[in-house]
Amino acid sequence: MSAQGDCDFLVKRARELVNEDPWAAKAWLITARTLYPSDFNIQYEMYITERNAERTASAGRLLYDMFVHFPEQPVVWQEISIITAALRNDCQDKQTQFLRGLFETLPGRVQCEMLLKATEQCFNTLEKAEMLLLLLRRFPESVVQHGVSLGETLLEAENIEDQETPVNCFRKLFVCDVLPLVIHNPDMRLPTSLLHKYLHKAAEFYIAYVTKAPSAESQHQGSQDAANLKSPTKRSSQKYIIEGLTEKSSQIVDPWERLLEILSVVGVRCEWQIDKGSRTFVDILHRMKELCRYISNFDNEAHLKYKNQVVYSTMLVFFKNAFQYVSMIQAPLFQGPSTPIQSTWILLEDLSNVYSDVDVDRNKHIHKKRKLGDGREKTMSSDDEDGSGKGRGRHIMINKAELPNSVEMLESFKIARESWELLHSQETLENEFTRICLSWKTDSWLWMRIFLTDMIIYQGQYRKAIGSLQQLASFQALQQQVPAQGSLEQHRALIQLASCHFALGEYRLTCEKVLEVICYMVPQAQDPGRALEEVAKVKKKYRKGTDLRLLPCTSKSIMPYCLQLVLACFKLRAFTDNRDDLALGHVIVLLQHDWPRGESLFLKAVDKICQEGNFQYENFFNYVTNIDMLEEFAYLRTTEGGKIHLELLPNQGLLIK
Repeated sequence: MSAQGDCDFLVKRARELVNEDPWAAKAWLITARTLYPSDFNIQYEMYITERNAERTASAGRLLYDMFVHFPEQPVVWQEISIITAALRNDCQDKQTQFLRGLFETLPGRVQCEMLLKATEQCFNTLEKAEMLLLLLRRFPESVVQHGVSLGETLLEAENIEDQETPVNCFRKLFVCDVLPLVIHNPDMRLPTSLLHKYLHKAAEFYIAYVTKAPSAESQHQGSQDAANLKSPTKRSSQKYIIEGLTEKSSQIVDPWERLLEILSVVGVRCEWQIDKGSRTFVDILHRMKELCRYISNFDNEAHLKYKNQVVYSTMLVFFKNAFQYVSMIQAPLFQGPSTPIQSTWILLEDLSNVYSDVDVDRNKHIHKKRKLGDGREKTMSSDDEDGSGKGRGRHIMINKAELPNSVEMLESFKIARESWELLHSQETLENEFTRICLSWKTDSWLWMRIFLTDMIIYQGQYRKAIGSLQQLASFQALQQQVPAQGSLEQHRALIQLASCHFALGEYRLTCEKVLEVICYMVPQAQDPGRALEEVAKVKKKYRKGTDLRLLPCTSKSIMPYCLQLVLACFKLRAFTDNRDDLALGHVIVLLQHDWPRGESLFLKAVDKICQEGNFQYENFFNYVTNIDMLEEFAYLRTTEGGKIHLELLPNQGLLIK
């Protein structure tokens, strides 16, 4: 019998005995290896036997021997591939844990060499990167040699694969796994330009990840996570699956904090003026404001260094707070398909003073109140004041009961505005920030457009806001939002357009937009008790017409606002020196809504009618049903009321003739 035949016989005999008498089988294999120490089949059979018996130490020694003496055998690399897959796997089953333990029995030098050679066996870029990443984590000293090259390989693969979004498997591995190892390694010497590049890539990834709109295919939402979605700071609760990665690998906990950490480390390496106590985004903004005061005093090199510090630091503060603001007022943009839709909120011109603020004694008859004469207060409205709203310090009013986190939302809006202003305070800062925004294509971010529009409205730049809202509407059409959400978005854009046209004094366009909005509204039942309560609230505090208000995008809230807008438009014509009975009649009709909130303005209308001595509004009885108003007009016909000539029926003048 030949030597090969002897080896095959011994291996076959061991296999026959392994189930009946494993120790006998082991003895046969030991004998075989003693006789034929260079035979791979015997060595491999011994390893399989020990592995199947889950004897970690002996299986590890045999794997080590095969790796050293038989590195050319394909089955050895197949076995190593299984083990390295277990090392990368998130599973905790018995077999996976055994394979990990087997690997741990190998000497550190062998582990390192085995991972390196296993990496060379990989032809898939992602798999090769994960294998090399495993090496870097286990052997930090290898980061100096392989860290930067691995990062560049991932970024190059991202370009080659032509990824549509920065939230892809290559960028995720680079930003979340490779980059922290590289920048935290004290032995790494990285040029400033490379650090800026890496910070740029990291910021783009984290911001895109946090603000990514979920879809049914890429998002799995557990019922336990639903409550967390109300907080924009807990974006990791939305379980995105990044293509090419497992669900666990796709999850990123505290992305903003991770980005802040990268900013801090890069800042130290770039020798920025870092305050170690500045660990919040608000602290960073205050520090950057201080730095901007004297940044122009530095020479060219230092100016460039601190310019980058101000831009990147302030930019992160801006995006974080702008997103947080939009996620509160436009929650549906960031909710999954299975999440209950929350209301959207709209920033509009405040019209709470469209009615008179005069104190009214509600215990007296309305026509008797009119007879109080010149001693009563003058009716005031937003149109009696300069309502341009331009300038700083505008007040945003909101019902805190309807939006519990309103304080946090308004603070985010304020910080985002301040950050934006700082980034545009100097030409060099603005140019660099604009360059970054262009590279990230921020003009295609719907949430960003929403924030910028609200900021422009806050600044009182209504003409610019109208252009932004028109772009927003066309952009939403391209995005093809979910139908229910798209409907809300359409209402939001239309009502903001109406509000802006009103602020510009374009009252015809205001009314046109209001009529478009009204078509989508569902009439709401009015609560008289609530109306009286709101009147009392309005009387307590009077503000000029430069304030803003956040309203929920619901028929219950938008319908009254639309009517107030139309009322404000007609009121200007109704109470001018030039007589306009039609406009005055429309005002009287509109004042019936939310009655008696507009009671004092109605008194002003009656006064004007008395001054003119007559009034013509042929649609009066078609639209006026309020008993107080009807009683007042009936009183006007009496001798005591002044015997005012009223034409309130169609063709009444012809009938009288």
